[in-house]
Amino acid sequence: MTGADAIVRCLELEKVSYVFGYPGVAICPFFDSLESTDIESILVRTEQNAAHEANGYARISGKPGVCAVTSGPGATNVITGIATAFADSIPLIVITGQVESRLLGSDVFQEADICGASESFVKYSYTLRNAEEIPKVFKEAFHIAMTGRKGPVLIDIPIDVQKASLRKFQYPDDLKMRTYKPTVQGNPVQIKRLFQRLENVKKPILCVGGGVHLAGVSEKVREFSHKFNIPVVSTMMGLGTMQDIDPLYFGMVGNNGRSYGNKAMNRAELIIMMGARVADRSISQPDLITENKTLVHIDVDPAEIGKNAGPEIPLVGDLSSVLDSLLHVEAELSYPDWMEELNGIKEETELLIEKKKKEELNATLVNPYYFLRELNLALQDDAIYVADVGQNQLWSCKHYKMKEGRFLTSGGMGTMGYSLPAAIGAYFAEKEIACLEDRKNKKEIIAVMGDGAFQMSLMELATLRQYSAGVKIIVFHNGVLGLVRQYQKTAYKEHYSMIDLSGNPDLSMLSKAYGLSYFSVKENKEVKESIRAFLDKEENGILEVFVDMEETA
Repeated sequence: MTGADAIVRCLELEKVSYVFGYPGVAICPFFDSLESTDIESILVRTEQNAAHEANGYARISGKPGVCAVTSGPGATNVITGIATAFADSIPLIVITGQVESRLLGSDVFQEADICGASESFVKYSYTLRNAEEIPKVFKEAFHIAMTGRKGPVLIDIPIDVQKASLRKFQYPDDLKMRTYKPTVQGNPVQIKRLFQRLENVKKPILCVGGGVHLAGVSEKVREFSHKFNIPVVSTMMGLGTMQDIDPLYFGMVGNNGRSYGNKAMNRAELIIMMGARVADRSISQPDLITENKTLVHIDVDPAEIGKNAGPEIPLVGDLSSVLDSLLHVEAELSYPDWMEELNGIKEETELLIEKKKKEELNATLVNPYYFLRELNLALQDDAIYVADVGQNQLWSCKHYKMKEGRFLTSGGMGTMGYSLPAAIGAYFAEKEIACLEDRKNKKEIIAVMGDGAFQMSLMELATLRQYSAGVKIIVFHNGVLGLVRQYQKTAYKEHYSMIDLSGNPDLSMLSKAYGLSYFSVKENKEVKESIRAFLDKEENGILEVFVDMEETA
């Protein structure tokens, strides 16, 4: 067995189904061995998207996404995808080829110190020097990626190690890592303190983040909220934990969140942060959430607790285990006056939104808010919605109503060009799940982006076509980098620079080149019919939505 064979065998034992990647000489032994297995290799069109596709796969499958690229520029290209996953705590196994071990440090062709270059964006990294290390390293890598605060692990493998022979292949049954022991069980004393507070306050709020999805505990969060009658808000990454129709849910918080959600956070006496970093996009002034309030911070990563705001009750542990403990507590809790206050605030805001709806329909081009509300009504309840970065992301967060599906986006890093490759990765995860469940109907997958973000990843249309991946694409076309223009309008008093996208491609011709159906909508009166035609078409397609560059998020 060669080192490359051993790597593939490790992936088989970890039940890996797909490897997203791009070949080169330094990783060829691995891809050659991969071809003799049932693991499917998915050829991306640029290395960054290998990590994005693995990212989308991981978020839907609940398993680590695996990607593999070659040395030098292949490895450096994948760094943005690694950083994107790291910022959102997405578990990836990133395999990079490397030049021969004896040449390391001599600046030979396509040598790059990828472990050094990506140090601040990985949970851990390895450079292999001996093929005998492969089983142990891969066992550790999968364990590290999937436990504690999840994240990407990098394994750099010189070509000579891939070609070398192993005397014996033995995959470890278990691991003993002296320096890595994440806390799983929540402290019972802190749980008792939490309920003592809940019994004595009148205005609690639960704020959920992306950690809830990573731990796969959305159902438990809903059960906890309903059992103890605690209203809920979410960060951007926590969208989808609660359904929008849930009477206990009060929307997304943060700079671009719902005003009634932010008011709920501001007026609460006790805030339970669960699986959420106290980050600037959701909590712009962390000091305020500890002022005259009790902050309870529940997270698997002890480094996040107290980093931006000091909680009165810190609770470290795996969310699944912590929620099990919380749900076992017997307590009768109810906050009728608080719910009445929150519903009053929400109703006031909704009336203003309804009033604005009527004004929106007078727009010359398509109003994005109106478009997204109609899209929401037309999509299946369990659709997977992947938003890119920019105004489209903020419009989506505000106006796409979560039902039983999933909402994916790049939250922590805000990486443009994320949505199309992530949606392709999500497709492969959904394909795998549907097969395991013996389900013929696959969930709808929609990638939504602006015309700027689309041009950062349009090369993946070839991947989409090659593997017949079922992803429908919506492109908001305003001819500018909308969010940057919006910022420049106020901060630079309408002095605009570097935001003009007048070189945009003709998407009708581009769609034809990639074998996609093309639809466009330029007026509000066309919206419903265009969405229905777009979704009803069996094959993949692009729906281009023309919006005014003056539209703000």
